[in-house]
Amino acid sequence: MTTRGSDMERPRSPQDIERPRSVFGWSLALTLLAIVGVLLVVAVTGAVALVPVWVGVPLTLGALARVRRYADLHRLWAGHRLGEKIPSPYLPVPASAGKLSRLLAAVRDPATWRDLAWLLVNGTAGLALASLAFVLWASIAWHAVLPLLWALVPELRGKLDYAGPFVDGRDRLDYAVVWGIGVLVAWLAWRWSPLLLRANARLVRWLLAPSERATLERRVEHLAASRADTVDARALELRRIERDLHDGAQAKLVALGMSLGMAEELIDRDPAAARDLLAEARLSTSQALGELRNLVRGIHPPVLADRGLDGAARALALALPLTVDVDATLAGRPQPPVEAAAYFAVVETLTNTVKHAGAGRAWVRLRHEGGRLCIEVGDDGRGGATLTPGGGLRGLKRRLGAFDGTLALASPAGGPTIVTMEIPCELSSPKTSPSSETG
Repeated sequence: MTTRGSDMERPRSPQDIERPRSVFGWSLALTLLAIVGVLLVVAVTGAVALVPVWVGVPLTLGALARVRRYADLHRLWAGHRLGEKIPSPYLPVPASAGKLSRLLAAVRDPATWRDLAWLLVNGTAGLALASLAFVLWASIAWHAVLPLLWALVPELRGKLDYAGPFVDGRDRLDYAVVWGIGVLVAWLAWRWSPLLLRANARLVRWLLAPSERATLERRVEHLAASRADTVDARALELRRIERDLHDGAQAKLVALGMSLGMAEELIDRDPAAARDLLAEARLSTSQALGELRNLVRGIHPPVLADRGLDGAARALALALPLTVDVDATLAGRPQPPVEAAAYFAVVETLTNTVKHAGAGRAWVRLRHEGGRLCIEVGDDGRGGATLTPGGGLRGLKRRLGAFDGTLALASPAGGPTIVTMEIPCELSSPKTSPSSETG
């Protein structure tokens, strides 16, 4: 069973965006929204004027919150039209901050001032672009129904006379002029209204997209957080290895040394007891080697080094107590750190499935598309999984963040549960990958 991601949102294609009905609808909606933006400017101005008498503080916070939601709506629309994501640039504010602290944080945030500047631009240039696109489409309907109005209300002929006073008996000429203008307007609307909306979207991106400084600050914060998570994960892994060595192989080796010492003392006066001790030492050696192999396999599985991510995922699927279908299409191998991170992400996700999902079937889908390793792990279990703080999936998301990776969870009640992970990486050539050399 292999899912094709049908439950995920399908991005809108340019053909969907440029349909006349869509262009007309958006031009009307943007015209009305631009008028709403002008009202927001008035609301923010009035709230700020009341700040000295304190009641303006909550009013300003409420007005700015609505401005941000209004701007986010335009970011979403512009991102769809331009085929790119325009993220929100706002700096985070602690949830425990008071109203005055939140207001000061909003005032200090450069994105707030960019929003307010954009409101003014959107109420003028944005309104002009959207309304012009709307007027072009509305003019088509006007020129289509005007002859009908002439027929129903003859008195309109003198007021809406296109041919003018140059020709007598001009009924047919009037119709020809109206229809000719209608055809011309239709061509202009078809040709230019999408360009007008695209210009509006570029205006939104120019003013509302995060600045280079804000993007850099967010990038630094993300790298600092991911580095801290990586250090914590490495420390936990080292402590686990130390604990496993101390409680496992090290204890076996200590016992082995004691058995060999006792055998050395007994070899002359009690050879039979010495042989028993040597047999016990040999058993301890085998057990210690087995524990060391398991420990090494947990650090970097040999099957991953030998057969790559595809083969390691298939080997993992065979070892689990439920049916797991693996659908992998990889033209090469990622870099070893990315490959190991992807493998252990699949391990942890399938382990959660076995422990908590109550599933009878699961699937793993591996693809490399657009410079990203895409991993989808799903199951037909009970669903209802969440990214709880301190949970395994939340920790996995943080660890993937060290590679600029992302994790998305879709788990409605009743299932299915689908975990989608993406890690930016390039694949090595199949001819030079380790799996190709092992034959």
